[in-house]
Amino acid sequence: MLSWGTVMDQSNFAATLASYWSGAELQTNIIVFFNLLGALLLGSLVGYERAYHGRAAGMRTYGLVCMASAGLTVVAGFPAQWFGGLHATAAVADPTRVIQGIVTGIGFLGAGVIVKEGLNISGLTTAASIWAAACIGVLIGVGFYAASILLAVLAAGTMMWGARIEGWLPSHPAVGLTLKFDPGTAPDADTLDRFVRRLGYSVARGTLALAGDAAHTECRCVITVTDRRDAAALDVLWRALQGLPGLRSHAVGHVRN
Repeated sequence: MLSWGTVMDQSNFAATLASYWSGAELQTNIIVFFNLLGALLLGSLVGYERAYHGRAAGMRTYGLVCMASAGLTVVAGFPAQWFGGLHATAAVADPTRVIQGIVTGIGFLGAGVIVKEGLNISGLTTAASIWAAACIGVLIGVGFYAASILLAVLAAGTMMWGARIEGWLPSHPAVGLTLKFDPGTAPDADTLDRFVRRLGYSVARGTLALAGDAAHTECRCVITVTDRRDAAALDVLWRALQGLPGLRSHAVGHVRN
């Protein structure tokens, strides 16, 4: 048989549970829902460019990062509705501290997609765009919807057309060389520079590295285009390098980041 105290406890529990589904709580949840949905869509928009180009981080990664950032930020804007509104007087939120935590966490995520292999560094653009996706989520979380849409469009546009704009502007593209020579036959920096200059390239300062053993000597360096109109194509450059004395094997490739 239930005691009066048990009935009262059940009544208080029911009232507490009902407070989580009050009109004010539902209104807040609807606002949060649309923030999360918008962040997911805008983050996925930015991530589509990465997915289109076959990068490891794509629409799912960007959508989740943006949505999570928005969720962490928007929750700080409604402290009066935390815990069903039962402890509103004790709820104090500082959105700037939430944003600091988001930025720190995204920094670790961005570092995880940067890969260095020899002279080639990849993932820098992806890391920067993940950070931008987090910023989009923060803007949505604090209610700057127009600014978040603009940032999403600018970020996606920069990744889609930034490389084309770079291609139109004067620049000095870089090519990485890996050359293996017979012992004692590796050229010095000046000799190698004179050789590649005939092909429209020059050895970039401070990039020459030598290694080897009794069996061979390996030379690695970066060469940059001096004039696009005169620079030899990679296949022509590869064949021309076969004329270096004592060369055993060699590889050429664009240095990308």
